Amino acid sequence: MWFPRLASDRALRARPVDGPFALTLKQANAERLHCLNTAAERQGLHRGMTLADARAFCPGLLSRPADPAGNTRFLHVLRRWATRYCPWVGLEGDDGLVLDITGSAHLFGGEAALLADMRQRLARAGLTVRLGLGDTRGAAWALAHFREGTAEAGAPHAALAGLSVAALRIEDDTVTALQRLGLRTIGALENAARAPLARRFGPDLLLRLDQALGRQPEQITPLAEPPHYGVRLSLPEPIGLFDDVMAATSRLLDQLCTKLKAQETGARVLSLTLRRVDQEAQTVELRLASPMRDAARILPLFARGLGEVDAGFGIDQIRLEAVQVEPLPVHQVSHVSSGRADQLDDLITRIGTRIGLENVQRFLPADSHIPERSFLIAAAAWSEPGGSWVATRPRPVCLFPPEPIAGTAARPPRHFRWRRMSLSTARATGPERIAPEWWLPDDNWRSGMRDYWHVETRQGRRLWLFYTPQNPGWFVQGEFA
Repeated sequence: MWFPRLASDRALRARPVDGPFALTLKQANAERLHCLNTAAERQGLHRGMTLADARAFCPGLLSRPADPAGNTRFLHVLRRWATRYCPWVGLEGDDGLVLDITGSAHLFGGEAALLADMRQRLARAGLTVRLGLGDTRGAAWALAHFREGTAEAGAPHAALAGLSVAALRIEDDTVTALQRLGLRTIGALENAARAPLARRFGPDLLLRLDQALGRQPEQITPLAEPPHYGVRLSLPEPIGLFDDVMAATSRLLDQLCTKLKAQETGARVLSLTLRRVDQEAQTVELRLASPMRDAARILPLFARGLGEVDAGFGIDQIRLEAVQVEPLPVHQVSHVSSGRADQLDDLITRIGTRIGLENVQRFLPADSHIPERSFLIAAAAWSEPGGSWVATRPRPVCLFPPEPIAGTAARPPRHFRWRRMSLSTARATGPERIAPEWWLPDDNWRSGMRDYWHVETRQGRRLWLFYTPQNPGWFVQGEFA
């Protein structure tokens, strides 16, 4: 299966358009056409053409940025769909699939009926496909790309003899060199002396020729299915007691954690489905603060959710699945290791099951000298503590929006009122001038720079004041512990 317009067909499936259409990709500091629809090709456009030249030829061209990663995911989806025809399906480049239909064609009424079913289903899905069928992988590839059709069994040479040498999946430079020698078709190449070809072009050319004609085997390597992290337990007798459900969950966790350890992954979200005898099912979801695969640590975290389950007349089947997993490589264990990090993750998980993991937050340092922007608030479950605040002067622990006080001089006022308190300045340290970050929009800093002072009052308050030179005034923004 060759999808010559895989990227554009995928884009037009989501947002159809009428007329010429192309996807663009930036290459060599220029936007170039990556994939086109039929209407664009009729206008004389081709892959690799710059977008500016394409618009000059076709002013009505519609374009969008290409998404190579999305196209790869879509091709994997098609590969999984193609397993309906045979179990051996592999990828062929960035826009094709290769299938080994040996022993499965008769299930669809023969090879012709199988190919017709493929075309019909893919056309219904809005995908352009060209199919090639042959005794060898090379023959099928050549027919799909250069002359869609079927090679008769046992006679690949007759089907490929008239095709260009480019159908052998060789480099463009080799194709050009062969054409200069007058060897333009596979038939002409087959009739030429092999020894001079091997000396000039190396063994790869003859290997590709032998693979296409069936003299050298070429295997199809199907992609392995992704590991499935799910286990199930069917009970001979229904259970309903909390301890029995926890014991069954413990058995499932042991099996699941063994799978996770073998793949060096850890679970972040676990889903426990309990099916009752009346066919009703209840699900308990556990979201973990960090990837885990330790059954002894995970089991107590299920206690709260299982305590709220209504067993009814009994539970006869339990299914546990790791819905979301993350890499968790093995690490060296030493006698100086500490379990504090694990205990903190367990605590975050326990609190998160009650109020939500997103509501358990931590402060992280940010690269900014603006007091309000010197920290970030992030969910503790999806962030790691790290970094440090770098400041030339000490910062108050308690920050609040600026609160004006009386005073217009450049030095801190000796006496002022703040929050209904009369305060007197005993000692003032400063100033520390902080300029606004002009590249960030902030209404509070549009007035200009600020001069910050550390003021100790006779009443015991240690305040953080700032003065605005461009618009004389004093404000209190923080208090030291």
